[in-house]
Amino acid sequence: MAITVSLVALFGLVLFFLLRSHSLTPGAAFAAAGFGFFLASTGAAEPINQLTTALVQAIPHL
Repeated sequence: MAITVSLVALFGLVLFFLLRSHSLTPGAAFAAAGFGFFLASTGAAEPINQLTTALVQAIPHL
């Protein structure tokens, strides 16, 4: 749960700074957020969560 909240905050900050630098339009940001929201309700959510957890756990071993 803590990793998910951290990743949401990280991606939120990335979108915020891309919007501020005009590298991303508001429509594209809305589409990216909508894609992530709807992707979370599909069968792909569990494998993505497992992959993210594996990557986070592998970082200290590098």
